[in-house]
Amino acid sequence: MEKLSPKNDALISLLIIDDNAGSLELLSSALKQEDLQIRTAQDPQRGLELVYQHRPQVVVTDLVMPHMSGLDVLDRIVEFDPAINVILMTAHYSTESAVDAIKRGASDYLNKPINLQVLRARVNALLEQARRRHRASQLESELLDTSRLEGMVGNSPAMWDLFSKIRRIAPHFRTVLITGATGTGKDLVAGTLHKLSPVSKGNFVVLNCSAVVETLFESELFGHVKGAFTGAAGDKIGLFEFANEGVLFLDEIGDMPMSTQAKLLRALQNQEIQRVGSLTPRKVNVRVIAATHQDLRTAVAEKRFREDLYYRLTMVEIHTPPLTERSGDLPLLTRHYVSHFARQYGRSISGLTPRAEIVLGRHAWPGNVRELENVIGHACMMASTDRIDVPDLPDYLRSTSRVSAEIPDTRASAENDLSALDEQERRLISEALAQSNGNQSEAARILKIGRDALRYKMKKFGLESSPA
Repeated sequence: MEKLSPKNDALISLLIIDDNAGSLELLSSALKQEDLQIRTAQDPQRGLELVYQHRPQVVVTDLVMPHMSGLDVLDRIVEFDPAINVILMTAHYSTESAVDAIKRGASDYLNKPINLQVLRARVNALLEQARRRHRASQLESELLDTSRLEGMVGNSPAMWDLFSKIRRIAPHFRTVLITGATGTGKDLVAGTLHKLSPVSKGNFVVLNCSAVVETLFESELFGHVKGAFTGAAGDKIGLFEFANEGVLFLDEIGDMPMSTQAKLLRALQNQEIQRVGSLTPRKVNVRVIAATHQDLRTAVAEKRFREDLYYRLTMVEIHTPPLTERSGDLPLLTRHYVSHFARQYGRSISGLTPRAEIVLGRHAWPGNVRELENVIGHACMMASTDRIDVPDLPDYLRSTSRVSAEIPDTRASAENDLSALDEQERRLISEALAQSNGNQSEAARILKIGRDALRYKMKKFGLESSPA
């Protein structure tokens, strides 16, 4: 049996599980609040279904119940979402059982008969934490809205400096060099410069210099005429002409051959090009953005990059900071990518569990923002609930991290490494397959995940479609 308090639109909710109907009535009345939704269940299995469906911030459960104990309920809730606060009640209190419950993730352990004043104080403290987290989440959403520049997201000093430079440079630049490590968003900076420039309605043409065969570079940039070389069956327009009255973005310019660099310099200086095989120069009006992860000063010193071209490009230089220099942006970027991929995949994913946030916070992010984007994209695809948890993260993140089950400010510390999480997840999947007699669709319904996610996890744990 399930009962609801009248406040059905409350954002903060509480679940009470007790096989005694009188206790449910008493506790519901004692804990009633204006902005709190209270659900109750006499059957612990039904109580768990309500947890999976509504994800309450606090669960108050009896310890001794038919079919399933309060500790079993606690274990299932911690597996599902360790951020949910669980208070256990028992008439058989002992120090040993209390310590065991706290180690397993309980927020509190109270003796029956319950002191209602004490219970109210404990529950109110947990609910106030939940309200603060909700307010913080709202503020993060507002912050995200005000911390964007076109496709870029950031609220750190390094990013505000970058945004300021882009806004100042965009209306005036002829050439710009963007430097920074791989994955820091140099392409986003280039695209933003184009969108904020006076030629935003013109073409934005991209050439990845590291992907072009050296013998074809000149033809790609400047085009060719029929018969210019073997295979030139007709005239071909080059990227410079295609980008006329717009922007040409030369990504990884450090990989451009020296012979092509000389012709590029001439095109930048004179704003004119010659197609391969033609003697007629053609005027163009092109703004050029170059980008590289290499140290071009070193390349110049080693005679791998023309000094005159280097100084031509570095009249304006923008550096994109690595994620290590903007670590405060990690939660903001994570929220941005969760929202992006949730929309892309048609998933209802609201964020990460605290222990998943801990894993991301401890990672060094050598691949910078691009690596974070890939991690969140993977996790959003694999998530089995509406929040990304540690098992949803790529294997390399999980295998190099050991995460405590401690949830800051909500529960006592408890060691819970990733191998234990794997074992718990494997056990749940095995139980669901056994309960469904190997029917994957039914097992997925029991676990409240998609069939594709179930098959991935079955393959990961070496499980067959047969009772475990």
